[in-house]
Amino acid sequence: MFVRALTVGPFQENCYLVADESTGDAVLVDPGDEGARLLVAVAEGGFTLRALWITHAHIDHIGGIAAVKRVHNVPVYLHPADRPLYDRVVEQGRKYGLQIDAPPPPDVDLSDGDTVTVGALRFDVMHVPGHAPGHVAFVGHGVVFGGDCLFAGSIGRTDLPLSDPRALEKSLQRFAALPPETEVYPGHGPTTTIGEENQTNPFLTGAARVLKR
Repeated sequence: MFVRALTVGPFQENCYLVADESTGDAVLVDPGDEGARLLVAVAEGGFTLRALWITHAHIDHIGGIAAVKRVHNVPVYLHPADRPLYDRVVEQGRKYGLQIDAPPPPDVDLSDGDTVTVGALRFDVMHVPGHAPGHVAFVGHGVVFGGDCLFAGSIGRTDLPLSDPRALEKSLQRFAALPPETEVYPGHGPTTTIGEENQTNPFLTGAARVLKR
């Protein structure tokens, strides 16, 4: 499995290029901005882009979809509970002084327990609401692409529209139950492991509670 992190946009969001090197098939997880740069990364790797997998529909995770789709008409995978956020991305962007190209409608609805594939790679879809109602994580091959639920030493915000602190607490329990060696590829910041977070992250050790900020 090939994984390349590309940190993009003013929010410094981590988009991940994930590929099966044996087949050359690839996906982009959360193409948040700088669509032209993401397209270059796909081409440089010699990969064939097959899909866009979205953990959640905040602007910093979907702002590059339109640019990528203009070149590669591949399906967009999204949990339907995040459709209200997805459909208002242009409005979201204006609130931050950003001009976002409206993405086309998503093509595939994700739900908890689904399996998504790229080449021979298979990932389980884990619905982990809280930061956003339709937030999902992609779990497989010893890694989790976790979006904005769990960061190294921290967690996602719960003061945004449609966020839910109690739901995030339950979602974090699901993260904590993953094997300790699982590598976490978060939506922002450095990679970490479930074991490291279970030992040191105050929101997993019980030293802190998930509250609206």
